[in-house]
Amino acid sequence: MNAELPHNPYKVSALKTVDTEIQALESLKNVLEDYQFSTALRRAIDAMARTRGRVVVSGMGKSGHIGRKIAATLRSTGTPALFLHPGEASHGDLGLITSNDIVLAITWSGETSELADIFNYCNHFDITLIVATAHADSTAARAADICLDLPQVREACPNDLAPTSSTTLQLVLGDVLAVALIEARGFTPSDFRIFHPGGKLGAQLLTVDHVMGTGAAIPKVNRTASLSSATIEMSRKRYGATAVIEGDDRLVGAFTDGDLRRCIAIYSLEDEIGLHMSPNPVAVPREMLCSDALRILNENAVSVLFVVDGEKLVGVVHMHDIVRAGIV
Repeated sequence: MNAELPHNPYKVSALKTVDTEIQALESLKNVLEDYQFSTALRRAIDAMARTRGRVVVSGMGKSGHIGRKIAATLRSTGTPALFLHPGEASHGDLGLITSNDIVLAITWSGETSELADIFNYCNHFDITLIVATAHADSTAARAADICLDLPQVREACPNDLAPTSSTTLQLVLGDVLAVALIEARGFTPSDFRIFHPGGKLGAQLLTVDHVMGTGAAIPKVNRTASLSSATIEMSRKRYGATAVIEGDDRLVGAFTDGDLRRCIAIYSLEDEIGLHMSPNPVAVPREMLCSDALRILNENAVSVLFVVDGEKLVGVVHMHDIVRAGIV
């Protein structure tokens, strides 16, 4: 018989919080279907994509914390961005905003007084101002060149006061903008890796050409070489295999230490390696992600992959190379 779970007095509160915030997100999803909002959103994204400068994000309090995250997400996905604290802006940091920049101000009420100097600065220097607010008739909305009029939702806080549902909407709106800009810019996984070279994420975005052996490190012999020569070449290198090539480094086969054990007792060491190689070895392009290369290694039960550019041999990668890079 299953043991009865202990009573959790906070379960009801947790479920209520999640339900409230889901309802808020449903409201945002619905407003995306609204012509006025979707038009404003498109204008905002187009303006950000076209800007020759940066997206300067600003907000106060909890909106400021969300603004920092939005700026960080934009930066990491190819859109130059920074966060400007409204208080610091009023004491000299307005100079961070250049004529080529766009300002994105986040204010739920639209009446955040600390943003006033930023609004005036944008107006004075004709800098595009995008405002995300839940109050289309607010001071901030009237100051905006483009207003993203968010739906008014109930906070998950039992007093309907602490920013909870509202900051969730702001956060998701930031993701909407960032993802749309990824698509608008054609931002690729290889571009993404440039901004994320460290940690597990950076490792997952490594391509084969970052870990493969090249040049003299590649074990290779000509198709007409002897079994003896192939054995020596394989022994000199660390991969436990050698590529078999012909012509201008065209990959035609592979010979492994397993192949050697199977044939050394019954064949002459003077035989051409072409008679004993495995034709059509598993090969991958240099731009393949290491994570995909590892999957191919496992699926084919091999420990070495040869890397080709078309049919030309350009590298070799061992499973250990990929593991050392932190893929698993």
